[in-house]
Amino acid sequence: MEPFIHIQEIEALLHQTASATPRRIHEVLDHAALGKGLSFEEIGVLLNIEDDASLNRLFQVAGDVKSKIYGNRVVLFAPLYISDYCKNNCTYCGYKRDNLFPRRKLTREEIIREVQVLEALGHKRLALEVGEDEVNCPLDYVLEAIDWIYEAGDIRRINVNVAATTVENYRRLKEKKIGTYILFQETYHRPTYENLHPQSLKGDYERQLFAHHRAMEAGIEDVGGGVLFGLYDYKFEVMAMVMHNAALEKDRGVGFHTVSVPRLKKASGMSLDSFGKGVSDREFKKIVTILRLALPYAGIILSTRETEEIRTDLIHHGISQVSAGSQTGVGSYNESAFEDKPTTQFEVSDDRSPMEVIKSLLKMGFLPSYCTACYRMGRTGDAFMEIVRAGKIGEMCHPNALLTINEYALQYGDDELKELIASFTLSELEKITNPVKKQKLIDALALVNQGVKDLYV
Repeated sequence: MEPFIHIQEIEALLHQTASATPRRIHEVLDHAALGKGLSFEEIGVLLNIEDDASLNRLFQVAGDVKSKIYGNRVVLFAPLYISDYCKNNCTYCGYKRDNLFPRRKLTREEIIREVQVLEALGHKRLALEVGEDEVNCPLDYVLEAIDWIYEAGDIRRINVNVAATTVENYRRLKEKKIGTYILFQETYHRPTYENLHPQSLKGDYERQLFAHHRAMEAGIEDVGGGVLFGLYDYKFEVMAMVMHNAALEKDRGVGFHTVSVPRLKKASGMSLDSFGKGVSDREFKKIVTILRLALPYAGIILSTRETEEIRTDLIHHGISQVSAGSQTGVGSYNESAFEDKPTTQFEVSDDRSPMEVIKSLLKMGFLPSYCTACYRMGRTGDAFMEIVRAGKIGEMCHPNALLTINEYALQYGDDELKELIASFTLSELEKITNPVKKQKLIDALALVNQGVKDLYV
């Protein structure tokens, strides 16, 4: 396949839209408010906004579109690092080959203990993370680890972030009933990409770029992309990511299920000074809101790389999924079992527990969700997107989210959380106007409060 990212094309678009008039900006924001996506030219116009008045309207419109499509739900998950062996030498990563530290991969028993800790925190959805090392961390090990996690307890969805691989290997992942396959391009600017991945397997730009195509060819319906913002110009990266999504829609029928927006953070063996000025908080908010308007139906994920304050703000303006209680080292959830503290992939800025995050969301009027129903009922890929585009996501996701958070309260909640969720649930029930659907949810909530687990519609 021919690469679909062309540097000159993107640079020309950004240049052509740099002088958009206030009237043109207003027209684009009016169109964006419909929640139907944007053209590349319109995205360029928004990326070039600099004045405060237009930015504030951009933020407001993105928040409205997010609320219209996703309601007040926010999905929670946690990463699980099971191996830090890596043959790559990515200059921005704490796991890079040149960093000399004792490497490890978790045994079956150690993975089970990690899962037990995560379940004790209330997690049902994990993102499985490994470095790239075919000798010390082969795909067979990852496939076994998926079995061990599902067998360990009540984890209901495992999203997987493994290195770009072959169609055949993606088929093997598909057979393990994974959720979303996640892979970051890191940067779409080819010269920068090749410079940041010296003498690495990951240094093959096209191998990385077409990985999602190969995963979907293998039958994986939900794929997630991402950029590590701060490696190159953020305007170029946003435009390229949306072009990547368009290429997937054209070639495979559906684009990204999720996009992640990690921002470059300090990691072992690297200095932020060597990566330029980075991305400011103002620019980062601009990134998130433009992606929400450009890809209105995709989940946008924000990790604990960001502070509580930034995460709280961006949940109002575009973010629909957040990690909580995250640890970014191998064995970090049960680090007392190891002699040395695990080396982390990057520094965490929001160290609140899942319960603290949940309380904060509830107090702001958001509904924390551990729901995994769509994945388990086959509402994935284009089937999921059809539901979202038809505006029906709330009919299923809202009641399922209420069920999962009430299950969480019963199993893990303290008195304050139980009171918060009880009050929140009553207010959410009052919003349901269909008496049949309302009674069905009330009956299901009664079963949850009797100890029945994993109910969903």
